[in-house]
Amino acid sequence: MDKLLRIDVDTNQRPRARGDICVSFSELLWSGPVAVQPCGLILAHGAGAPMDSPFMSEMAGRLGELGVRVVRFEFPYMASRRRDGGKRPPSPQTQLLDCWREVWREVNAREPGRWAIGGKSMGGRMASLLADELDAPALVCLGYPFHAAGKPEKTRVEHLAALRTPTLIVQGERDALGCRAEVAGYALSPAIRMLWLEAADHDLKPLRVSGFSHAQHLQRTAEAVAGFLGEAVCASA
Repeated sequence: MDKLLRIDVDTNQRPRARGDICVSFSELLWSGPVAVQPCGLILAHGAGAPMDSPFMSEMAGRLGELGVRVVRFEFPYMASRRRDGGKRPPSPQTQLLDCWREVWREVNAREPGRWAIGGKSMGGRMASLLADELDAPALVCLGYPFHAAGKPEKTRVEHLAALRTPTLIVQGERDALGCRAEVAGYALSPAIRMLWLEAADHDLKPLRVSGFSHAQHLQRTAEAVAGFLGEAVCASA
């Protein structure tokens, strides 16, 4: 759906010092409407797919059609995968968080405005760890990994109990990293609102017998995110 939008990948690459944590800012991917005072979403990818994966591209496209400016970026390990085709695991959490901080500063310097943060799975989880620190106006998580794969005892929810940032988590009812029954047992902050998608998995894809299509769930997600950002971000711009 990117072709339906004005997409501009910045080609003005600034020099990067050796040892810098984040990728070149020439690799930020901007989409959606441009405004004098933008209110939009900085969206990070999940652990196993890049910023221009079908899921990320379609979500950015659908949000753009609903008036949301979206910026995508890649963590260093994923940028390295793109360059050499090798399989690398995600970087340590400290590096992922520092990359998020760099991207936050750069986006706000380039297009000062009201920027929510969020991401798919791991990208959203990293954003959730920084939302209060960055004083972001809102947080969006698409398929939050409430626990490690196949290890429901290894939860990733402790910080969510005290989260202050207005948050929307869109979750599939049968998500293997946090289904509806499991999440019901967690202590979540009142700042968090949940949108449950019927019979959907971690990629928000429903079972065929549910009567819903993946496209329907993605559109419902985009509409919910756009509405949430309209309330939490744009309305106070």
